[in-house]
Amino acid sequence: MSAEGIGLIRLLSWLSPVFPTGGFAYSNGLERAVHDGLVGSEAELCDWLRSIITHGSAKNDQIFLAESWRQAAAKETCQPVAELAISLAGSKERHLELTAQGEAFVLAVDNWEFETRPDFAELYPLPVVVGAYCAVGGVDLKTALIGYLQAMISNQLQAAIRLSVLGQSGAARILAALEPDIAGLSAAAAETTLDDLGTAAINADIATMNHETQRVRLFRS
Repeated sequence: MSAEGIGLIRLLSWLSPVFPTGGFAYSNGLERAVHDGLVGSEAELCDWLRSIITHGSAKNDQIFLAESWRQAAAKETCQPVAELAISLAGSKERHLELTAQGEAFVLAVDNWEFETRPDFAELYPLPVVVGAYCAVGGVDLKTALIGYLQAMISNQLQAAIRLSVLGQSGAARILAALEPDIAGLSAAAAETTLDDLGTAAINADIATMNHETQRVRLFRS
């Protein structure tokens, strides 16, 4: 099999729901948005996710993934990118979501052998480590960006199903509807630099903050 094919298999494995990063435990504030009545239907969920892709945390995550991919490919340290990603986490739970999953990813990816490994210290935000390991693991940047964003949206949809916002058929409709958005952001992110960082998804950021004090919940964020 070609190196490109092996790289794709690795990416699918690393972003699979069975890969032990614990993504099922996080909702990125969606649980609070449902609690507050901001998201209560399929249409509202689709708009919410599109906003996160266009103006929210998903946009920044894509930029961090692209930058760490380039740094690792050049055999440069990814530590400054990791530090910046952590500093821009907008809430305690967003910080946990990034670092806990990133640390779990690094432990699990140790099952693969690489000629070189990315240079980190002790900070492992998920998009940064995924980008870095894709670079050393033979996954091209554009494929990594598409895979990461699609997996993130799928995880949000799984959370929405558990929160009874919609069922699997509704999730499939949203996946189809958001396909152009996923493709568009991923293509744009491949050409970005850290100067392009910035979000404006205010309600999503507030939801992640308010979730910290929610007394009854299913998710850690």
